[in-house]
Amino acid sequence: SRQLLVLYLGRTMEQGDARSIFAAPRHPYTRSLIDAVPVPDPAVERARAAAPALLGDLPSPLDPPSGCVFRTRCQRATIICKITPPPLTTAGTDTATGFACHHPLEDAHP
Repeated sequence: SRQLLVLYLGRTMEQGDARSIFAAPRHPYTRSLIDAVPVPDPAVERARAAAPALLGDLPSPLDPPSGCVFRTRCQRATIICKITPPPLTTAGTDTATGFACHHPLEDAHP
């Protein structure tokens, strides 16, 4: 199996089997990376264009945000994201794939 590691500002956002992550990303940043890949299907591209994009600008790696480093660009961010860095967590019975998010995605396709 091929392993994948998704980093943002040097911090792990998601890791595990590449097929599992591409099929059902749990971290919003991973989802945004996958959605950035062009697809030659106009219907898919229209749906992606309607989906919310990343917020704001990339923070400085020299002065990263407190808590979750992705929180300033995340539409799901809440106060816990500002205060506490999310631990690397596994999803249910899938102990091979981990993600660091207080508000993970539940569905593979938004």
